[in-house]
Amino acid sequence: MTAARPKADSSSDESALQASAGQTATDKPLSSGEPRAGTNGLHSSTMLALVSLAVFVAIPYLHPSLERLRLLAPLPEGHGLVAVAPAAAPVASVGEAPLVVETTPQAELSQPEEVSLPPAAAEIIEPAGGAKVDKPPRSIEDPSGHALDAFFKRLRAVERKEPGSIARITYFGDSIVASDFVTATLRRKFQKHFGDAGHGFMLMANAWPGYFHNDVERFSTPGWKVSRVVGPYASDGFYGLGGVSFKARGKGAFSRFSTAKKGSFGRSVSRFVVHWLAHESGGPMVISVDGAHRETIDTQSATSVSKFSTYDVPDGPHELEVRADGPHVRAFGVVMERDTPGVVLDAIGIQGCRIRFLDKSDDAHFAEQLRARDPALTVFQYGMNESEDGELFPLDQYASTMKEVLRQVRAALPNSSCLLVGPMDRADKKAGGGYKSRPVVPKLAAIQRDVAAEVGCAYWDTLSAMGGLGSMGIWVQRGLGGADLAHPSGTGADVLGRWIFLALMEKYTEYVEQPHPPAPSP
Repeated sequence: MTAARPKADSSSDESALQASAGQTATDKPLSSGEPRAGTNGLHSSTMLALVSLAVFVAIPYLHPSLERLRLLAPLPEGHGLVAVAPAAAPVASVGEAPLVVETTPQAELSQPEEVSLPPAAAEIIEPAGGAKVDKPPRSIEDPSGHALDAFFKRLRAVERKEPGSIARITYFGDSIVASDFVTATLRRKFQKHFGDAGHGFMLMANAWPGYFHNDVERFSTPGWKVSRVVGPYASDGFYGLGGVSFKARGKGAFSRFSTAKKGSFGRSVSRFVVHWLAHESGGPMVISVDGAHRETIDTQSATSVSKFSTYDVPDGPHELEVRADGPHVRAFGVVMERDTPGVVLDAIGIQGCRIRFLDKSDDAHFAEQLRARDPALTVFQYGMNESEDGELFPLDQYASTMKEVLRQVRAALPNSSCLLVGPMDRADKKAGGGYKSRPVVPKLAAIQRDVAAEVGCAYWDTLSAMGGLGSMGIWVQRGLGGADLAHPSGTGADVLGRWIFLALMEKYTEYVEQPHPPAPSP
């Protein structure tokens, strides 16, 4: 690993994977709004109407919670092989993609605070007799016995209401986390039991159509262009904590972040923290709170430097606006927290991401971003996109690149805990009926387990918790899996979030009730 480089060198493995997905190295995401190279674009009203209709039909497929609005239902059993849609492939080029859609509240994507299990799902999730589940189906694996001690130490301080105590969780993942699936349930569970210390980190705008956060209000103009760890890449390798760099396309681009207007969570904030980059061509950036000008920042600097600007407010409902007063303003995201003991969960979801893509960030920059958040627990939930790769990306390299990323994080956060959440089962429909799970999934799970133990992280086996290889078909039939046979449904995501919370609480109870020797020094 080296510093101060974009890490966008189009290695042979990434190029091969893109070729297998039908992409060239210069393709941009379809969301960029630009016609493909070599095409004439939209030159007729008929074509525009057809594209508009296609977009209307496609919208419900951008997020699992909109499944009920889909016009095209999955084929019934026995109607031929229906392959899972390819996972998002990286865009192996250096550059920026313009955002063409506003970031809006998208209330239709919200996860309900209380999710009721369908009767068919309850049969496999809850025990006979209607008793409530208070134990996870799988316990967390921690061969060292100390992988979670740092987190539990801070959680214990929060539980005792020690002044200034906050237990932050920074949760990295792919599209499941990008939609705040699993993480919304986990955040709410922790905040209900230990206290709400704020929502955490959010990107400046929706870098993907399905990017969403529960229990907060967000709005952004489409006046930003983005570089991402999944491409197009930033030439300097600076992506902030969330894997996305936002640059203003001109004067007037802005993003707003405010407390939730309904629900039990996210109703108050005590401080906003803006993550941005001072750099050679930076322009003025205007910060307003509750409609009043707070500060104008000159983001120009002879050298590129990460900055974290904090704006304190009386605890309660508030709104912050970040506005570019000229082109080339670069920002990464905004944090919302409170001055009260509790838990914060940063949902760092990157659509199409594999865990190795986190190494596309400049090493020193990424470490600086991690230390600025100071999480007590860092979680990594990857594997869905790797299951799309199959073994085109060699499994020995999968293990070595994962180790490299985790060791970098561990070095940046020596006093933080680490947890790997294993991959879900993933299936395809068989031509003769039924489902067939992808055989690479248990291989990925086994590698994650081994790597977690080697680098000192805990591990939770999602595949076994679901029921093992072959469980995704059952989950889909019972309303817990998505029609793509890869993602959970909204209900399934809530189940996974509850299970992870219960698994952590099981270990936390052991930590509190039983004497443990101090964790060894890193």
